[in-house]
Amino acid sequence: MRSNTTARIARRRTFRVAAAVLTAAAALTLTACNGDAKSEGQADTTPSSSSGSSGGAQGSDAKSKGGSEAGGGQDATDGAAKGGGKSKFCRTNDLIMEAVDSSPDQKVGEVTVQMTNKGAKTCSATGFAGVDLKDIDGTSAPVHRGGEQPRITDLKPGDTATFSISYEVDFSGDSLASPTNIIVTPPNETHSVSLKWPAEALKLAGPYDDKIQVHPVGIAN
Repeated sequence: MRSNTTARIARRRTFRVAAAVLTAAAALTLTACNGDAKSEGQADTTPSSSSGSSGGAQGSDAKSKGGSEAGGGQDATDGAAKGGGKSKFCRTNDLIMEAVDSSPDQKVGEVTVQMTNKGAKTCSATGFAGVDLKDIDGTSAPVHRGGEQPRITDLKPGDTATFSISYEVDFSGDSLASPTNIIVTPPNETHSVSLKWPAEALKLAGPYDDKIQVHPVGIAN
């Protein structure tokens, strides 16, 4: 009777130990699974980071290309300002110049300066000429530029370009402004030519201020 009781107790202890071992093994297995799941989650985020870097690199390339295109646009603008990048500027010695009255009526004063290329090569007269008006009293005053945008003006040998000087007409008879000469410096030049103020031009209303304007050079019609 005592031996049977002892045997049952021994079997119960064996079952408890086995159960404990199984429980521990299950816990270890669950921990390992959780660790693997975490590792897999971290691995999934790596491609996302790489994609972000790639996007940044593409953004940099796009910015660089944009800067290059912007630089190309600036070069084109400079080329236009320099006569299209093909023709050299007309030198003063290459031009025959003359000032004529071109007033459309008796209310609007205008003098036009003609510039003919007497050289053997095409040259550019693009831009504004420098203009000063010399008065009968010996003083001179600069003429202000108009607000127009200059256009490419290339002159082949024998071609003529013109620019105009507009001003208010004096109707009072009391104006002290009496221009005698027009001092002209062609665009992008430093040498000037003195032209006679046209005798038939309408009387200029003084003073010499920004109401007198010089307009950009253009091809003669």
